[in-house]
Amino acid sequence: MYSGTFDCFRKTLIREGITGLYRGMAAPIIGVTPMFAVCFFGFGLGKKLQQKCPEDVLSYPQLFAAGMLSGVFTTGIMTPGERIKCLLQIQASSGDTKYTGPLDCAKKVYQESGIRGIYKGTVLTLMRDVPASGMYFMTYEWLKNIFTPEGKSVNELSVPRILVAGGIAGIFNWAVAIPPDVLKSRFQTAPPGKYPNGFKDVLRELIRDEGVTSLYKGFNAVMIRAFPANAACFLGFEVAMKFLNWATPNL
Repeated sequence: MYSGTFDCFRKTLIREGITGLYRGMAAPIIGVTPMFAVCFFGFGLGKKLQQKCPEDVLSYPQLFAAGMLSGVFTTGIMTPGERIKCLLQIQASSGDTKYTGPLDCAKKVYQESGIRGIYKGTVLTLMRDVPASGMYFMTYEWLKNIFTPEGKSVNELSVPRILVAGGIAGIFNWAVAIPPDVLKSRFQTAPPGKYPNGFKDVLRELIRDEGVTSLYKGFNAVMIRAFPANAACFLGFEVAMKFLNWATPNL
């Protein structure tokens, strides 16, 4: 249907207008605040579990492990939102109107398949988010250390350096996440029973029909989004933590 990222952008804009670019976004937006709260909580917990005292400096493999724990924590929130988002986006491109919106989609999926239908793709979401989150947080901490001038604390990093570190961390995150994300999206939007053996059937069909490069389908679009979105995410986190440490120092 589309020859590439910009062809997809042009055709979506022509056919559906500017709102077509935000199709299926209500479900992820509802989940994004608790998801990031749980994500950063999971990372913080992962670090504490490996520290004998709060001042211990963790190695990069330990930071990767802490990040992976955050991916486990977020899967429970991410999977339903991703399932609904993917179904609505596929519906928009096919022209069929089975669901009138996110709530209607969730209700009908639950009526058809129960809670298992809502959480279809959980294993693939774990396969995407666990290693990708490890890479995400490890890269951010690594870049913060690189960008910190000698004799200064990482807590004193300037806003531009935080933005750059966060943006690059987002790129590394999605470089790991794209292949399982492609498999997840294909699996979550497939008719019931199409892939009885789960992601193995999806992977086999995708490579057979479209080649190995299909695992990086959408790479350009994802990378265009990854830098600014994650730069803003980490800046928001750092600003929020500084505010909370100031407002509630004993919490």
